This record gives sequence, structure tokens and C-alpha cells, in this order.
Amino acid sequence: MNLSHEEEDRNLSLSRFESMLKTNKVLFFDSEEFEDIILHYMDTGKPSLAKKALKLALEQHPKSTGLKLVQVEMLVFEDKLDTAEKLLNELYAIEPTNEEIYIQKANIFSKRDNHEKAVELLKIALKYTDDYADVYNLIGMEYLFMDELELAKENFIKCLQEEPEEQSGLYNVIYCFEFLEQYEEAIAFLTKYIDTNPYSEIAWHQLGRLYYSIKNYEEAYKAFDYATMIDDQFMGAFMEKAKALERLNRYEEAIENYQETIRLEDPTSYALLRIGKCYEKLGNEIEALKYYNQTVHEDPLLDKGWVAITDLYFKKKNFQKALFFINKALAIDSENSLYWKRYATINRALNFYEEAEVGYRKAIEYGDYELDTWLYWVDILQFLGEFDTAIQTLLQASEYFPDEYEIEYRLSGLYFMLQEHEKGSYHLTNALHLNYNNQTILEELFPIVWERKMVQDIIAKNKPL
Repeated sequence: MNLSHEEEDRNLSLSRFESMLKTNKVLFFDSEEFEDIILHYMDTGKPSLAKKALKLALEQHPKSTGLKLVQVEMLVFEDKLDTAEKLLNELYAIEPTNEEIYIQKANIFSKRDNHEKAVELLKIALKYTDDYADVYNLIGMEYLFMDELELAKENFIKCLQEEPEEQSGLYNVIYCFEFLEQYEEAIAFLTKYIDTNPYSEIAWHQLGRLYYSIKNYEEAYKAFDYATMIDDQFMGAFMEKAKALERLNRYEEAIENYQETIRLEDPTSYALLRIGKCYEKLGNEIEALKYYNQTVHEDPLLDKGWVAITDLYFKKKNFQKALFFINKALAIDSENSLYWKRYATINRALNFYEEAEVGYRKAIEYGDYELDTWLYWVDILQFLGEFDTAIQTLLQASEYFPDEYEIEYRLSGLYFMLQEHEKGSYHLTNALHLNYNNQTILEELFPIVWERKMVQDIIAKNKPL
């Protein structure tokens, strides 16, 4: 790997500095060398070395404004804002046109959540700076803190106009467009940007993401494809391209691109799972199972892997194997609602109703509040003759689904079974008002109740005109 002259010079300075620390022999560095050394240690999370370098630097260059500004940066990093501000005021008296003074003052006000004042100071910095892109980017970030997304976007765009290859500026612009849900405008902006920066793989990748978010998978695929042609090591673009191809039902090509992500980096459970899904869609269940097994081997805690294996066996009506794998999953994570729901469904298919009842109960206990889970659980309770528990469960479900006819029909049937005619009539009337045509629920689940004259009279009385 070839290093630039700047990197070689910095590495040489670092070697000399660290050698000096080991030998206690004092060497001379110019102030800019010291700035690079200090900032390197700050950026790499070595504050003690940064402080040593700063101390020696100020001893050798006590009047250097640049070093004192680095000292301010270190003080701000340590939240010593009052001390930093005092030092900045001293520097301002000496160099009132130094843009870095205004930038650091803005940083202090930002830390104090006074973002309006920070913007004011950064706008002054614009008058004195040569690096407009950096200052526009900082102004954009301050507007983000204030939730002024339009103004943030405007400044990030100015940053890009000054420095078109500034990647963070590009990401920030797109973030604002997305937050504002301006997808078409974002696509138009990126298309124009790409006209003048056709080899920006980041821009193509972001364009693909935007097309994907509006479900234009064909254009998304094309954009991701360009990104991978520009940079054949761009793992994220290969992953997104594979997802778009999968949406387009081009499963063989999707598999190739997921495989490419595995070639570029270590296998991820997500890529392995998606390859398995593609093979399953192609009807190749042997390969699908192979990749699902690799998925759970790679990440035993990934519920989607275990669910995929279980569902494949369930679909093949191999309920015993499905039960075996969902039990393995439950042994790893016994508080996963997805696992418990699968466990219940499989046991119901095997006519193991007591086990199914436990599964649905546990699924809801661990956070599955889907309507069908409540209804399956209640129907199992009814089958087991636990009418009172079924009623309590339905009343609990009605808190989440207050006007659900499926709950009301079941409540009416259960109350009639318990000879609580007034409550049965009340819930049947509710059910008929909510959905008259689905009264067959009562007929299917409670045939004895359905045949009662009282019930038929209520149905007739509530028939819509």
C-alpha cells in the first residue's frame, strides 16, 4: 500500500516523538508537526499521549495559535468548556479573523445546546475561511440538532457544491431528503449529481436505496449494479443489489450477489439466510436447508434462521421434524414469541391441543399481540372445555382490538354455552352490527348455540335493512 507524502511525514514524526518519550531525549518539532501528532492521538483514542505531546509542544512553541486551538479542542473534548472559552477569548484578541476561533466557539455553544448561537458564529467563520465545505457541513449539523431539516439540507447541498466528493456531505443531504420523505426530490437531486460525478459509487448506491424505498426495484437494481461496477469491493452495494434482484424474482442472480458479499467478507447470517430463501423459492429445498443450517450455525440466536427451517418442514407436512427444530430453538431462547407461536401451530397440526394451548399462551406472554394468536389460543381453550379462561382471554384481547367482530362472535358463543344469555345476546348484537355477514363464525364454532331459537331471533332482528 503506497502512502502519501503527508502520511509518510506524519508517521516519521510519530516515530521520532515516541522514540523521544522512550529515551527522555528532547527533540525539536515544528508547531505543525506537533499539531498532527496531537490530533492523531486524539483521533485514535490515546488522550494521555495527546496531553504529553501538547505539553511539550507548548513548551517549544508557547505563542503558537494553532497549538492553542488544539488545546481548546482538547478542553472541549474533556467538557472543560469554561476554560476553553477563556482561552478562545484570549486568542480572539490576538487574531480576530482566525476562522478556527469561531468554529471552536460554535462548538462550545453547540455543546451547551445553544445551536442558534453556534450557527451565528459559524456564519462569521464563513467570512474568513478557505474551507467553505467544512463550515457549511458544520452549519448543516447544527440545523439538524434544531430539527430544521430544510435549512440543514440547504447547507449540506452548499457543502457538496464546494466539495462534490465530500462523502459525509452526500450522506447528510440524502438523510435530510429521506427524513422529510422527499424521495422523488432526492432521486432528482442524485440524478443531477451523478451527471457531473458519474463515478461516485456512493451516489449510485444512495440512488439505489431511494429507488428501493419507493419499491422501484428495477431502477434500484440498475443503480446498485453501477455502484458495484465502479467499486467491485463494495460489499454493501452487492448486498443491496441481491435484495433488489430477489424482489424482482431473479433468484439465481440474487444468490450470485449474496455469494459475492460472502467472498468479500466473512459470511453473515443475513446473507446465508437470504440465499436459503432464494433456493426455497426456486424449489431447491435441499440447498435451502443447507443454507438455513449454516445460518443458525453462524448465529444461533437469529430467530429467522430457526423459523425458516421450521417453516420449511412444516410446509412439507413433516411436523415431527418441524417440532424437533422449534424445540431446539426454544432451548436457546425460551422467551421468543415467534418460536412459541410456531410451537403452538405445529402441535395444533399434530392434534396435541394442550401443548398448543401452552404455545399460544407463551407467545402472547412474550409479546405477540397479533389477533390471530389470540383467536387460535381461545379456540384451543374452547376445544379443551375451558370456557371461563377463554372468556377472560377474549376480554383481554378486546383491550387491544376493541371493535373486532371475531372476538364478539366468540364471546357471544361462550356466554351462551355457559347459559349467560344476557351477556351472550349483548355480544352477539355487537358482532352483528360490526359484521353481519360473518355470523358463520358462530355456526362453525358453536353449532349447538347456533341452533337456538333465541340466537336466530337476535340474528333476524339485527339484519341490515
